[in-house]
Amino acid sequence: MKPTHLVTLLIAAIFATSSLVAETAAKRILFLGDSLTAGYGIDPQLAYPSLIQKKLQAGDYNFDVTPAGLSGETSAGGLRRASWVLQKPVDILVIALGANDGLRGIDLSDTKKNLQGIIDLARKKYPEIQIVIAGMQMPPNLGEAYTTQFRSMYPELAQENEATLIPFLLEDVGGQPELNIADGIHPNPAGHEIIAETVWSALKPLL
Repeated sequence: MKPTHLVTLLIAAIFATSSLVAETAAKRILFLGDSLTAGYGIDPQLAYPSLIQKKLQAGDYNFDVTPAGLSGETSAGGLRRASWVLQKPVDILVIALGANDGLRGIDLSDTKKNLQGIIDLARKKYPEIQIVIAGMQMPPNLGEAYTTQFRSMYPELAQENEATLIPFLLEDVGGQPELNIADGIHPNPAGHEIIAETVWSALKPLL
């Protein structure tokens, strides 16, 4: 075979391989959250982001999950971390923050501003990114006005940003002793199974 023909074949093989890699490269779902996302108190492999990864694999969806949960994280902390966790391309961003803001009684205008900042940063970096906002609720002892405003903050953000809303991340789990670890706040593996179903219902139409 002539050298020129060999070079031509090698170039063709490189382009074919590059095209195949481009076609098969997995898209990425990033979960930016707090201890609920980190799987506090349990094996992280049993937390809902890992369970979502298993659902993706079982359904042969070409997506990889990146969990970015940090115990104690506030919306301000999430905003500070956003640039770093968004370094690699992200196709779907699930924002599950705000619970620690509420428990600390942080001004909700600041919380909303921080969450909006994360959304703005993500869309500036990746214009086609899809945003999912996981809502939370506060216990009634914080006062009716605060808990009502807190609960409504998430649908407001979703509507204002044309994002997908998970109304309450802990739906059917919060306040259920049998679904939480001893602290009564963080879900146990059974609780995370339910959370994964709740999150999956919101994610599946976006895949």
